[in-house]
Amino acid sequence: MTSDGFSIRIYVPDGDPHGVRIIDRMASTGLAITFPRSHWPKIKSRPEFDRTGVYILSGYTGEDSDLPTLYIGQGDGLRDRIESHFAAKEFWDWGFAFVTKSNDSGFNRAHITWLEHMLIARARRADRSHLNNGNTPSEPTLSEADKADTRLFLKEILQVLPLVGLRAFEIPVPVATPNAAMTTGAAASVPGKSLGEADTIIVPAQRDGFEAVFLGQNAWHAIRIGGGMIPKIKYVAAYQSQPVKAVTHVAPVASIEPYGEDGKYKLVFAEAARPIGPIPFADAPSGSMQGPRYTTYARLLNAKKVTDLFLK
Repeated sequence: MTSDGFSIRIYVPDGDPHGVRIIDRMASTGLAITFPRSHWPKIKSRPEFDRTGVYILSGYTGEDSDLPTLYIGQGDGLRDRIESHFAAKEFWDWGFAFVTKSNDSGFNRAHITWLEHMLIARARRADRSHLNNGNTPSEPTLSEADKADTRLFLKEILQVLPLVGLRAFEIPVPVATPNAAMTTGAAASVPGKSLGEADTIIVPAQRDGFEAVFLGQNAWHAIRIGGGMIPKIKYVAAYQSQPVKAVTHVAPVASIEPYGEDGKYKLVFAEAARPIGPIPFADAPSGSMQGPRYTTYARLLNAKKVTDLFLK
C-alpha cells in the first residue's frame, strides 16, 4: 500500500462505539460494516447485506490465544452467508463486511472471488492469524481494467482493517533489527560488552514450546516488551520451567516484529540458540521466573544461579 492520506466517516447507528460501525472511506469503491457477533440477529436485515462483497469473521480459539482465527468469504449478497456461519461457526466474535456502495456497481462473482483469493493469500503471507478456510480459491481471470478497479477495492479494505482493530493482514515489519552479523561467540569476546544497561531478555518456556519454537523455529513469540526496551534487546535466553528449572540457551536477536493483535512481539534469531550454563533457579524467590526478565549479556555469561541475573 502507498502512504497516501485518506479520510473516513464512521457512523454508529445505535450510538454504541463498541457495537455496529459503518465506515465510509471518502471517494471509495465500497463500504465497511463492523459488528459484534451478538449484534448479528438485529442488524442482518440492513440493506447493505444485500450487496456484493467480501467478509471476514474473527475470533480466538484454544489453538493460540495470541493469534486470531479468521474465516474469509464472499457472496453476491452477504446476509445468507453470514447467517449460515452464525449458526455453524462458533469461534468468531466480530464480523467485518466490505460491500459495494450500490447494487449496480458492476462487481460480479469474478471480482469478489478475486478479492477473496487475495485476502486469503495476504493472510497466509502475513502469518498473523489461523485461517478457518479449508481451501484457497484459484485466482479468477479479470481484464486489466477490472483488475485495476478490484485492486483499488482491496487497497481500501487493507487500509480500513487496522483502523477497526484487525492487523492480521499487515505484513510484519520489524520494529528493531539488532546487529545480526555479530554472533554470540563474537559478542562474548568483546571486552566489557553488556556490562551496563540490560540488553538481554530471559523468557520462561515450557518443554514443548522450547523444543518446537525456541530450538525448532529459531524464534520466540507472544512476548510483551516495554517500548523503551525494544531498541536495547540484543539477545534472548530461555529459562526452562519444570522439571529443568534453569536458564539453558541463548541466541542473538536478528529482528523484533509485531505478533498478534494485542501489543506482543516475536523475536527472530540471527542464528540457532546455543547451550549455556545451565543457570539453576536455586534460591530465587518463588514465581520470579514466571514472566520475562531483563539482564545483561555479561551477567548471563557469568551467572552461577538465577538471582545473579537480576538487575539491582
